[in-house]
Amino acid sequence: MIQIFFKHKGQIVTASTTDLLDELGFDDVVWMDLFSPTGEEKRAVEAFLNTTLQSRAQAEEIESSSRYSETETTIFANTNFLMPGPDSYSMEAVSFILCEGIIVTIRHVQLRSFSDIQRKIQINYKLYPTGYHIFVGILENRIDLDADMIELMAKEIARYSKKVSAGEDVNEDLLLDINQLQENTMLVRENVVDKQRMISAILKSDKFPRDVYAKLNVIIKDVASLINHTNFSFERLEYLQNTVLGLINLDQNKIMKVFTLVSLLLMPPTLLASLYGMNINLPLIGGRWDFLLIVSLMACLIGVILFVFRRKKML
Repeated sequence: MIQIFFKHKGQIVTASTTDLLDELGFDDVVWMDLFSPTGEEKRAVEAFLNTTLQSRAQAEEIESSSRYSETETTIFANTNFLMPGPDSYSMEAVSFILCEGIIVTIRHVQLRSFSDIQRKIQINYKLYPTGYHIFVGILENRIDLDADMIELMAKEIARYSKKVSAGEDVNEDLLLDINQLQENTMLVRENVVDKQRMISAILKSDKFPRDVYAKLNVIIKDVASLINHTNFSFERLEYLQNTVLGLINLDQNKIMKVFTLVSLLLMPPTLLASLYGMNINLPLIGGRWDFLLIVSLMACLIGVILFVFRRKKML
């Protein structure tokens, strides 16, 4: 599917067909948004811009040359957009092609950043006169959404921290939840660092209008602060994970301590019972109070062991 944003009678209007490109010039078109495009749509855009669009495989490559590159007339930029899910996050590659003030975007999922900018363009297109301004607007919106995700993750970390401090449900399931939150934090950081690499490359370019560089400098500062925040969140999660592991180990040690104590308490009585279970003549055998005497001796042995353990503060 394609959506073309172009100028018409002082307004921005949209079209969903490539047939209109034959009637439009470079000064008319502002943005061509390709959402899971067909081969015919990509060829029409390539013919209009006289350039080659990148494939999805090229957009997903991690090399610096694949993330951002320039020719005499065209800028190619690729970055990942984070998609939050019910349990985990996923990365979706998005391609940006800037040519003669026109921006072409290629994506395969619905993204809130794009729908927000599309709505803003139709409300006040003067804020986004060229594709360069639209590109920066998408980045601004995306960074704001990433900041919201990081803030939500910080609240979730605080909730887990309170749960651990209160000693509620400190078990293996909680440890798995913290581990999943760590994975999500690493994905968020990777996503933000990817934006930092791309914006740093843009700042070295001289093809963007002068008025967008001030916004790009603000964006890269915001990105740096988000990276610091994710680093702090990851450190909190590591500390929380170590605390949960320590509490689980303490509970297991308490259980093992009980088993060990029971075994030690029963060892002397078991030894005594084994001795008097032999078919030989033994002391204290032959009276009517033999059973009570032996049981009392067992109880005394248990009492002595308990006294010794308490005296040495092992209980």
